[in-house]
Amino acid sequence: MPKGILRPIILATLVAGTLDICAAIILSLTFGRGPANMLRFVASGPFPSATEWGAGGALLGLVTHFVLMAIMVTIFVAAAARWPALTAKPLQWGVIYGLVTYVAMNLIVVPLRFPGAFPPSPRSLGTQLFCHIVLVGLPIAWIASRHLRGRTAGA
Repeated sequence: MPKGILRPIILATLVAGTLDICAAIILSLTFGRGPANMLRFVASGPFPSATEWGAGGALLGLVTHFVLMAIMVTIFVAAAARWPALTAKPLQWGVIYGLVTYVAMNLIVVPLRFPGAFPPSPRSLGTQLFCHIVLVGLPIAWIASRHLRGRTAGA
């Protein structure tokens, strides 16, 4: 891993992860499911019985969310450290990376774990794209750009 990328990884994970989980909490309240149920469902991805674990399952869901976010952030920041062109246009690359994270999560990761569980609707598509682009991709790209711009590849 290139030197000096830990700080932007931590910062982008905290910012994008917090924005995204806040949106998920608001949506869970809007649809009457509640934040704890939503978080237990997140934990049930890697831990199928977590939906029955009460507060511990909800806490594990929060940890799971931030671990997934850290993975997404690390991929982008490591790529941006290697290819400085990614830091030159954070708006463009943030939108693109938001779309990439949407595809990865909603068309690969989630269907592998929960086949057929989420039939797409125009509302869910719009909500997911907004969250992945505005709350995940753009903050990650902006933070990477802010911390890495002007560095030489591999420095």
